[in-house]
This record gives sequence, structure tokens and C-alpha cells, in this order.
Amino acid sequence: MPMTTAYLDAIAGAGRTSITHIGLVNASGVEITGGSYARKAVTWTASSSGVIRPNADLTFDIPAGATVAGWRGYNQLAPGGTNYGGADLTSQSFASNGTYTLLAASTSINHAAA
Repeated sequence: MPMTTAYLDAIAGAGRTSITHIGLVNASGVEITGGSYARKAVTWTASSSGVIRPNADLTFDIPAGATVAGWRGYNQLAPGGTNYGGADLTSQSFASNGTYTLLAASTSINHAAA
């Protein structure tokens, strides 16, 4: 039996308080390092049927030679912390230092039952 919207919204609410930072990873799932790169603090929009989204776009400094291929949610600023997973992104390589903007509108965590 599928879970109710109230249950999914409760789980989404817990997710909003558990994931406090977002980091970017390469194609191997390893977090980007170097230069001025750092995880970004995140707050989440109110859930809607188990879906949460960052409340704003997040812009990251990316060092030369890095490739951004995904994002991951963490419970603390680096180093360490729990990696709660995330999603793959269209891969983007940086030949020189640059910035990458993770768009809130296309970043979400869906707690809905399959």
C-alpha cells in the first residue's frame, strides 16, 4: 500500500533538518577538492507530497581540472559528515577556475513511494 502524503511530508521534513550542506562530486562520486571549493549551506523549501528543494540556487567555486558530475547532501561542512546521497548532473569540466551554479528549481529530493 502506498504511504500517505502526510507520512511522506513528515519524512521530507526530517530530511530538511538532516541535510545541512550540499557538495559537488566528480563522475566517480568523489567530492571536488582544491582551490576555493567548499560545501554550501542549504535550507529547503516546504515539502509538497514528499518533495523538498533548496530554497535558493547555490554557486560553487570550482578549481581548474575538476569535473562536476553530481551533487550530494551532507550533515555538516567538510571534512567528513554523513553523505546522504544526491543525484547525477550533466557532466561539466573546468579547464580553468570557474563557478558552477546548482539550480534550486531542478534540484530535489523525492520521498514519494515508487
